[in-house]
Parts: sequence; structure tokens; C-alpha cells
Amino acid sequence: MTVDLTQIQTVDVAPGELPAKMAAWVIREDRFGEPRDAIQLEEVDVPQPGAFEVIVRVMAAGVNFNNVWAALGKPVSIFKYGDHPEFGHHIGGSDASGIVWKVGEGVTRWKPGDEVVVHCNQASYEDVEVHGLDPLAAPSQRIWAYETTWGSFAQFCKVQAQQLLPKPKHLSWTEAASYGLTYFTAYRMLMDQAKIQAGDKVLVWGAAGGLGVFATQLCKAAGAESVGVVSSDEKGELVKQLGAKGYINRNEFSGMMRKGGETPEEEKERFLTSRAFTKKVTEILGGAPDVVFEHVGQATFPTSVLAVKPFGKVVICGATSGYNLDFDVRYLWMKQKEIIGSHFANAWEATRANALIDEGKVKPVLWKTVGFDEVADAHQLLRDNQHLGKIAVLVGATSDDEGRTADGPGAIRAEVGA
Repeated sequence: MTVDLTQIQTVDVAPGELPAKMAAWVIREDRFGEPRDAIQLEEVDVPQPGAFEVIVRVMAAGVNFNNVWAALGKPVSIFKYGDHPEFGHHIGGSDASGIVWKVGEGVTRWKPGDEVVVHCNQASYEDVEVHGLDPLAAPSQRIWAYETTWGSFAQFCKVQAQQLLPKPKHLSWTEAASYGLTYFTAYRMLMDQAKIQAGDKVLVWGAAGGLGVFATQLCKAAGAESVGVVSSDEKGELVKQLGAKGYINRNEFSGMMRKGGETPEEEKERFLTSRAFTKKVTEILGGAPDVVFEHVGQATFPTSVLAVKPFGKVVICGATSGYNLDFDVRYLWMKQKEIIGSHFANAWEATRANALIDEGKVKPVLWKTVGFDEVADAHQLLRDNQHLGKIAVLVGATSDDEGRTADGPGAIRAEVGA
């Protein structure tokens, strides 16, 4: 189907009304595969808001790896759960900035014309966990635009009203669409799960990556000291600019990475390298870390458990190198260390984190902005590991600078990566 991309920035209805159709980048179950093939431009019906839902005109979107998984249909197909069985399509895009266009029944806080950013946690208002425990504990909890459809790679997206946050006025649309998923994840990990305090010492793996750049800034904002692990000295200088006390080039200690299935001799060599690494961490921080910020998994987890101080905490939100962890558990129980799991953030955490962006205490880190016609290609860059940082997509916005209505620090433009 041919879609006229010259009209993407044009909406011929006023706020409060919706057109019948919209352009969207769509994944369907019968074409799983490489992103450039699986993600295709279609004209689809514009969704209507249900109770406590909002339709947002998307001005810019952020690209994340979860939509690569959706395109591949791996490690699981997303079409078996969420709202996919009802609609039969997947529109990804779990980061967005835009304008409230229409609100559903029961929405009182937001009105058409409000400028917003979107966080990607959804849960049913009927689940009791939402009203006293944590929405992340609710049986209905889903990541919007991965476990559901109606994401930001379209002219309009559909969200729950509780997903909306005020757009920081000093950021452009693309800058405001570039931080939500990774930043809010890092915020929950450090501030609420690990509960870092002023004076704490923190080891951050992948400190120049999508999570690490925010973990480093959060440590500084909280009065904690951090050391970042990076893959080059250039990236080390970036994390120092973001507030780290120092950095370690992981290539100097490549032997510490656990591959799994090591022989006793290989494990002994790996352990000795990990020992040398932990000594370096302690030298830079002036003591062993109180907290280790983990998201690498198999390759680094044994070193994380070794490095953190007695009674310290290892907080983990993912496992990019593998999720089957194998480590010497004696260092865990003998030194009474803690392992804490963490997953995205709830609306309260996202709101507090967004306030730090609004105050200029934390800044987005953005590599590149592309046009709406490049959505599939941008995901292929991620799939092939050819990207050098966060990618934002122009949807309703016509330029990278559009949307800024107040003075203040914008995003840091940088080539980043773990």
C-alpha cells in the first residue's frame, strides 16, 4: 500500500477530533524477519480512546531494541498477548513526545493541546496492586508498544492517561522523545530499588550506553560517586563529562568476561583478572562499591558479585550477554550481599525522574535524528549493531529543533555505546 509521506506532518482536524486513517509503521505476524522487511508502512484506522485513555498526536518517537525483537518474533512472538489478538497488528515505539489530541471518558488531568512525553508502563486500573503495592506487580502489567500495539511509530498513538508526563519546555520534540524507556529504568534501579544515598560509591557497567549515561548522571544528582566501565577512552571522557569520578576501559580486563563452560584452569585465570579489575574499581572510588548497576548479565555478573562491598547491592534489569548466570555464590552469602531485580518504572518514579530533566539536572543523550520514512532502516541499524547511540524519529515535527519553548540545556549530542 502506498502512503503519502509528504503529508505526515499535516493533520486536517482540530484537537478533540480524529481523522479516520493514519500512516503507521506496522509489524504483522506473517512477515516476521529482519526489521527492514518486517516493519512496513501502512495506512491504518486511527484508534479511539477508551475510558481513561488518551490519543496523542506523535511529534517525535524514540527507537529502542524492543521493536527489533517484535520484528524478529524472537525470543517470543508478541502477538499471543496484550491487545495484539484484538487488533492483529503491532505498531511499536515505546518512547514518544507529542500533543494530547483527544481524551476518553474519565480523563480530567489532561486536555487537548497539552504537550506531553509518554512513559511505557501500562496496567489495569482494576488491579489492586496498582492501588497500594506497585503497578509493576499487577497481573495486567505490560510494556506499551512492545507487549501492546498503538505505539509512537504512527501519526497518533493510544496510551493510558497515567502514562503522560509534562514535556520539558526547554527540550525539542526529538530530545523529549529520546530518554523515557532507558532513563526511567535507570531511575527505578538506583533510586528506589538500590536506594543510593549521598556518599555512596557505584560501579556502572556500560556507562556510555543507553542505560549507563543516565545511571551516571543520577549518581551525580544524588551525591554519589561512580566509576563507569566503557569500551574506549573516548567514551570514558563522555562519562566523566556526565559526572563519573573515573572510568575503566573494559578492554584492559577482557579476561574477566565469563563465557560459560570454562575449564577449572580458565576459570582461575578469569577470576584473577576479575580480582585485578575490582582492585582498579576500589582505587578509583576510594573503596569498594556500595552498589553495582548491572544489565550485562552472564559476562559480568560474577565480577559484579565479587566487586560489591560486604552488605552491598547488585541491581540488575537485563542481561545483554546472556541470562543464565553462573558465579561463585560463596561471595554472596559469606559477605551478605544482595541481588535486586528491577523492571522499568511506575508512573510516580517516571514523574520524579522527569522532574530532574525539567530542572536540567539530568540531560538526554541523543546521537541521531531521522525522518519518518527511515523507521525500518533505523531498526535495522540496531539489529546490525551499526548505531552509535539513541535515535529519534521526526513524526509530526518538521525539524530537530522544533518544540523548544523555553531556555535551558538541551540534549547532549554524542556517539555512545557500552
